[in-house]
Formats: sequence, C-alpha cells, structure tokens
Amino acid sequence: MTASDRLSVLTLSHFRSHRQARLVFDGRPVAIWGPNGAGKTNILEAVSLLSPGRGLRAAPAEALARTPEAVGWKLTAALAGHAVATWAEPGRPRTVTIDDKPGPQAALGRIVRMLWLTPAMDRLWIEGAEGRRRFLDRMALSFTPAHAEAALAYDKAMRERNRLLRDGVEDARWYAALEAQMARAGAEVAANRRHALARLAAVAEDGAFPAAALTLTGPDGTAPPEDAGALARALADGRRRDMAAGRTLAGPHRADLRAVYTAKGVPAEQCSTGEQKALLIALVLANARALAADDGTPPILLLDEVAAHLDDNRRAALYDALVRLGAQAFLTGTGAALFAGLKGRAQGISVAECDGLSVVTEAEVP
Repeated sequence: MTASDRLSVLTLSHFRSHRQARLVFDGRPVAIWGPNGAGKTNILEAVSLLSPGRGLRAAPAEALARTPEAVGWKLTAALAGHAVATWAEPGRPRTVTIDDKPGPQAALGRIVRMLWLTPAMDRLWIEGAEGRRRFLDRMALSFTPAHAEAALAYDKAMRERNRLLRDGVEDARWYAALEAQMARAGAEVAANRRHALARLAAVAEDGAFPAAALTLTGPDGTAPPEDAGALARALADGRRRDMAAGRTLAGPHRADLRAVYTAKGVPAEQCSTGEQKALLIALVLANARALAADDGTPPILLLDEVAAHLDDNRRAALYDALVRLGAQAFLTGTGAALFAGLKGRAQGISVAECDGLSVVTEAEVP
C-alpha cells in the first residue's frame, strides 16, 4: 500500500468521546488498545464514516456529536490522495466534501474500499436476514461502488409502492411505473450481489480460517427473482397479496445470505460460536484478497475487538494474513499484549479516558 491509497491523517473534532484528536498513519496495521469505554471503537467509527453510509454502528448523524457541548462534529482526512471532510451541525444533515467540493456520500466509495467486522456481527448467522443483507451489500459495494445508487433507487421506488399499497390505491398505471423502476434497480442490486459472491468463491482458502460456501436465497429458501423481467412479473403478480400485507413481499430486499462451513458441510447457524466467528473473519479476508487481486490495492479493514476471542494460533494467522495482504487494518483490544504478534509490523495507539474525554497517545506494540 502506497501513500496514494491509504489513510494517512485523521482528525476528529467533538466526535463521540473525542473532543480533539489528530492521528497520523504510515499505512501499516494500527493496533489500538485501552480499557472498555475509553473511545477505541469511536476511532474506528470515525474511519468508517470516510466510506458511504452511516458507518460501522449505523448511527444517525445527530448521535455522533460529543455531549454536552452539542456543537456538532467534524472529521477531516488525507485519504488516497484526497482531502476528505464530513461533518454535521446540530439539526442539519451530514455533509461530505472531497477536495473542498461538496459531493454525495456515494462518491467516497470511489476513493477507497473499506470493510469491517464488529462484535455486533458475531450473531450474524443466527439472527434475522436484515443483518446478513447489510453484510452482503457492504461486500457488493466494495466491488461495485455504483451499488449504493442502485440500492437507493430501489428503496425509493419501493417506499412509494408501499405507500400506494397502504393507501389502497388500485390504479395499475401507478404500480407499473414504480415496479419498472424497482425491476431495473433491483436487477442491478442482485447482479452486484452475485458478482461479490463469485469473487469471494474464486479466492476462498481453507486454512486457519475456514472457507464458506455462500448462496443467496429468498425468504422461503428458494432462489429469488433476479433479472428485471422476472422481478417485474413477481411484483405485478403479487399486488393483491402485497396490498393485504401493506408492504412489498418480493424483491432483493427480501433476500437472505446463507453460508455453509465447506469442510464440514454444516450450515453456519449450526456451527459453534468460535466457528461462526472464524467464518466471518474468513469472508472479510477473502473479500480483501479479491479486491487486492482486482487492482493491486487492498481495502482498509476495521476489526473491532476481533483478537480477544481468537486462540493464539488463529490470532497469529490473522496478523500474518493482514501483513501479507499489505492492508491498512485498524484493530482494537483492551490490552497491548493482544497485539504482541504484530510487534515491529504495526503502529500502536493507546487510548485512555480522563474526565469523560478520550486521550490518545502513540505507543510501541510490545
């Protein structure tokens, strides 16, 4: 990774627990340690907001401001050769500028690719399909930045269709127009998702972290309608059913991602907690390898509290994999000892809490 495709400087102003902080990075993995509640994850969340969307916590903009000041928040960064800033003032939506020019959040996805893994995702395989769709869409976005626009177009048309359904509107012309928009955007969303799964399958490895076979299904376990024609027909045929439900019951917003631990032939939801975590790490690493294979540039990786629940062998394997990738990875943990395997191969940052403020200090990985 070169200076032109990394995050080299990040400043935080009134963001979460950080009143002011300026961090300088050299492209190597970054180990961040400190007690719970000190503000480690807040740094990762700040980095995640340099990509499209609401970040790794999916928090609304107003929730990110430090209290009690309530003056809004701002992040600035030197990212992949660009000056990036994003901020939100009280009562105002989030703003993004790239090289001092306002732009949509989606434009951030064309500057750098970013992947993350958080403790909240540990239950991905055993909870609802919505979380798995978000996980899949982050992967799809990393390969196809335009995926964000397609997903937004689909959601906008679907919300309008759902409003017609709830209002009991019968005019077929209104439905046909919205369903045509949903079919076009939905087919693009489905194609981007299939492309992401194919790329992951092409680089899957079964080593310290087990490979997974991934499939995309509908809510009933069958293959969902994916091409524009099939999706348009499914929407038209389902109008009466959808009107009774008050919402759209067919389409990519109903898809589910299923995984099978390949070596054992066991569905992910039936694996042990440790195996489920290992499968997630394997998918994130495969995603990173595939992106690096595409253009030689690995993504930025945000791995929150990922090392604490790994045994020594898997922890060492993870660190070796990150260094081998050349990825700029940000890892958090409660103690510096967790990162001993990165000694001499990573930057260190210590975070402490003092009078409600996060205090950030550069440190050596022990």
